[in-house]
Amino acid sequence: MEMADQQIRNLWDFLLVYNKMTELCFSRCDVCLNKGAGKLIRSNHCLMGAYVKLMPSIVQRRQTEYENETWQLNQQAVENVLPVHENVTSE
Repeated sequence: MEMADQQIRNLWDFLLVYNKMTELCFSRCDVCLNKGAGKLIRSNHCLMGAYVKLMPSIVQRRQTEYENETWQLNQQAVENVLPVHENVTSE
């Protein structure tokens, strides 16, 4: 019986040490994860700030390009239509 009690005591001691080690490990991981998450949030905030600053100029540039393309297409359409009218009126 004394041997069984000794084994139970050894198991109990092992589980206590294991529990303390896992608590310590998880608390350190938690601190590390929080620091990493904080860095990620700060960098994401910085990137979003840059995006917000640049977006209006990008939209303006795209709108200007679209308007220029539309104007060129209209000009080509006008050029293609005018010769047809000239041919019809010259007959």
